[in-house]
Amino acid sequence: MAEEIKQEQKPCCCGKGVSGMFKVILGLVLLVIGGYLLIGRMWWVYTWFLIKACAGPFFILSALVTFAISKE
Repeated sequence: MAEEIKQEQKPCCCGKGVSGMFKVILGLVLLVIGGYLLIGRMWWVYTWFLIKACAGPFFILSALVTFAISKE
C-alpha cells in the first residue's frame, strides 16, 4: 500500500529550474540597482562612513568568536 502511494506521487521538477533562474535574474537586477544607487547617486561618502562605523563592532565580535572557538 505504501509503495503504491509513493509511486503515484511524482514530484514536479519543471518549476525548480525556472525558480532558480528567476532568483539569479532577480539577484542581478538588485545588484545593478544597488550599484547605480551607490556610485551613480554619489552615496559613496555615506556608504564609506557606514563601513568605517561597522568595522569596530565587527572586529570585536570576530575576536569573541575566535576566543570561544579556541576555548573548546
